[in-house]
Amino acid sequence: QSRLVQSGGGLVQPGGSLKLSCAPSGFFLNYYTIGWFRQVPGKEREEVSCISANAGHTTYADSVEGRFTISRDGAKTFYLTMNDLRPEDTAIYYCAATNSSYDCSLSMKLWGQGTQVTVSS
Repeated sequence: QSRLVQSGGGLVQPGGSLKLSCAPSGFFLNYYTIGWFRQVPGKEREEVSCISANAGHTTYADSVEGRFTISRDGAKTFYLTMNDLRPEDTAIYYCAATNSSYDCSLSMKLWGQGTQVTVSS
């Protein structure tokens, strides 16, 4: 079956950096919009960033604009580079992908397993 496998995350001090990775298993990501989302206990999952299939269009949540960067290695692994991390960035981060038209939303078809990011001193 088609799967997204995540890696990265962990514990980092405020102001630090982390890089998350997401790799497809059993398929390639050509024609896929890909993105990152995050969720904290008791709250709904929220959009962080997305990038189009041809990498020509990106979107960022206001809360991460200028600090996070989404990138992709063609149809293979894609990444979320997180800089100047803040305690409020603490969440479970999920990667996602969809082969429909550009849709940076919770309606994406494929999801990674999630990885914990904790920002604390």
